[in-house]
Amino acid sequence: QVQLVESGGGLVQPGESLRLSCEASGFSLNGYGLIWHRQAPGMQREWIASISGTNLKKYVDSVKGRFTITRDNAKNAVYLQMNSLKPEDTAVYYCEATRLRTSYWGQGTQVTVSS
Repeated sequence: QVQLVESGGGLVQPGESLRLSCEASGFSLNGYGLIWHRQAPGMQREWIASISGTNLKKYVDSVKGRFTITRDNAKNAVYLQMNSLKPEDTAVYYCEATRLRTSYWGQGTQVTVSS
């Protein structure tokens, strides 16, 4: 069964850090582009970070310098290190694995940044 499972979300205070994980099962992430998206309450889902099969990384401006996307093909996982979190980072975070016309999504993990 093909599956992506996110974990690592939670409630943190502004300025703190979280590390999200997205682990794949049922298929190999090798060769897939890996993307983190998020969806804040009442907002559309937005792309925030991606990493290609050759480790080319891109970020939306709002998270540049604070978030880092990495992949570990041996562990079949992708990660999102989030530092200096802000209340506006509050959202459900989703990972996506995409290659050609194939795309898999996780179920999402909630991140809440609040004092």
